[in-house]
Amino acid sequence: MSARHGPVADPELRLGWVIVYVDEPADASAFYERAFGLRPEFAAPDGSYAQLDTGSTKLAFASYLLGEKNFESGVRRASRDGPPANIEITLVADDVDAAHTRALDAGCTALAAPEDKPHGQRVAYIRDPFGTLIGSPRPSSRPLRRTPPRDSQKSRIVTSGVSI
Repeated sequence: MSARHGPVADPELRLGWVIVYVDEPADASAFYERAFGLRPEFAAPDGSYAQLDTGSTKLAFASYLLGEKNFESGVRRASRDGPPANIEITLVADDVDAAHTRALDAGCTALAAPEDKPHGQRVAYIRDPFGTLIGSPRPSSRPLRRTPPRDSQKSRIVTSGVSI
């Protein structure tokens, strides 16, 4: 409820972009093309932004400088050492082992070798040269199920015990 305007309708939100801040967006885009076979879709002429063709939800890279222009203090820089940051890009692969090998050959760092998980997926974890955590799972072998709505919330999809 808004104090000025009364009841506020729940907005219909959907994920449109995942944007990773890096020093050089064009370099990151070229790396993802080489390492994962993703196709470039757009690059800003000034080099501050590059976007990949990843379906309805886009994966993009923006410069740290652009982040500083968008809001005070910009974003925290990713580290190539220590535990990864609190976000994971997930690139689904039918052959997790081959995707893992390709990524390592392209310059990624292994964090966890491909492993079969109890929920039916095979998953590997790597870090790209820019410090970003990447998960590479095989699609789940278990069917999706919808959870019942809670209160006025819409139902959400649950797969293998993880809600999305």
